[in-house]
Amino acid sequence: MLRLRSWHRVLVGLLACAALLARPHGAAASAPTADGKRPNIIFILADDLGYADLGSYGQKKIRTPRLDRMAAEGMRFRQFYAGAPVCAPSRCALLTGKHMGHAAIRDNREVQPEGQRPLPAAEVTLAELLKGRGYATAAVGKWGLGIPGSEGDPNRQGFDLFYGYHCQRHAHNHYPTYLRRNAETLPLEGNTGGATGKQFSHDLLEAEALRFIRDHRERPFFLYVPFAVPHLALQAPEEAVAEYQGQWEDPPYTGGNGYLPHPHPRAAYAAMVTRMDRSVGRILDLLKTLHLDANTLVLFSSDNGPTYGRLGGSDSAFFESAGPLRGFKGSVYEGGVRVPLIARWPGKIRRGSTSDRLSALWDVLPTACEAAGVAPPSGLDGISLLPALLGKGSQREHASLYWEFPAYGGQQALRLGDWKGVRQNLTRGPATFELYDLRKDPGETTDVSAQHPEVVARVAALMARSRTPSAQFPFPALDRPAKEAPQP
Repeated sequence: MLRLRSWHRVLVGLLACAALLARPHGAAASAPTADGKRPNIIFILADDLGYADLGSYGQKKIRTPRLDRMAAEGMRFRQFYAGAPVCAPSRCALLTGKHMGHAAIRDNREVQPEGQRPLPAAEVTLAELLKGRGYATAAVGKWGLGIPGSEGDPNRQGFDLFYGYHCQRHAHNHYPTYLRRNAETLPLEGNTGGATGKQFSHDLLEAEALRFIRDHRERPFFLYVPFAVPHLALQAPEEAVAEYQGQWEDPPYTGGNGYLPHPHPRAAYAAMVTRMDRSVGRILDLLKTLHLDANTLVLFSSDNGPTYGRLGGSDSAFFESAGPLRGFKGSVYEGGVRVPLIARWPGKIRRGSTSDRLSALWDVLPTACEAAGVAPPSGLDGISLLPALLGKGSQREHASLYWEFPAYGGQQALRLGDWKGVRQNLTRGPATFELYDLRKDPGETTDVSAQHPEVVARVAALMARSRTPSAQFPFPALDRPAKEAPQP
């Protein structure tokens, strides 16, 4: 199996090089800097950060000065979407360039003893493609796409270095007893797995990311930083929480639902977001210190919308984390899947620019590939956003964006221009079909399906054509033949 996997990696690299050489003369395959160097690529992914949790997206209570400055120095996307409304499938979409109708991972599925359903070896990841072009590659943070040693292990999916949490559940504690570096388990002295400890995992992840940049400053690198904050449990260093204590009423969270208690849950959540903001600033500062910022494309986003209800002590309603959008994590309504995207590349991306282009996490792979001069594989759902980022060339547009999610009652959604079709209760019934005009109603408050049956029929037909069944993630309500499928 390992030998076959090795040949698979070699084949990926050879095909990428061959496709690149075959590109017609004059085609814009990449955006090299003035000295011809291939750009470094950094993708920072927050965990459960809402669309409106950043100041540049309307947040009023939580301070995010460095991400706000990043937006001022680059481009802010206002209609960008997660791959899915929960962690693992959204990360799969990011790394493989496929939406939920074709992705290998379509839900969170835990696998014992430590991890989630593994990303199959046959999937070609962004890390594999860039590594085949000579990039150093690292994933630092929460993985969630395979237990250690499985075919989904990050070291078997194109990453030279992995540091952090393999398992999503392990990442529910930010003072864990250990983290992993590749196959090595690293005990964290002073941590007992309780509510506090001596070593805050987020700070360790930041330090590892900075170390990787320093160690690879002489060659092109791809750094994927899926931070574990602000996902529950609510935990942050005492001095970080103190910055927000007393600013508002903050009743204690006593624990439950598998999460640790916290005496100041609102202050803790705000502190986690601000701590992450500080880490982003330190990454950008290091790039400038090492004279790498002009040759580095940095992207920041979130894997899905903010946590729903008061789960684990969180309070997304208090912070208005989803802004005017309906729904939270686990929902295919806008609040569950619309997320921030900030792109920064000094001298390349126009400062202070914004984009309303429909785009999603599955666009990251082809975008990064074009920037690096790598031919992406065929069969992707994503398109390169590089022309839009650079303001050069012709930018392709999505005809539609598609999501399906077999959990939380069974859901399906499709965005077609300003129209958004949503199907709910597909696994528990009775199933419903809703239609929203997002131009007039971004909060999805008024179902207009009865007034626009022709649009409903068009969206339903696109939903059916946008997917193939998954043996690993069956969705009976959608997998049966089209003639048996429920009508909208």
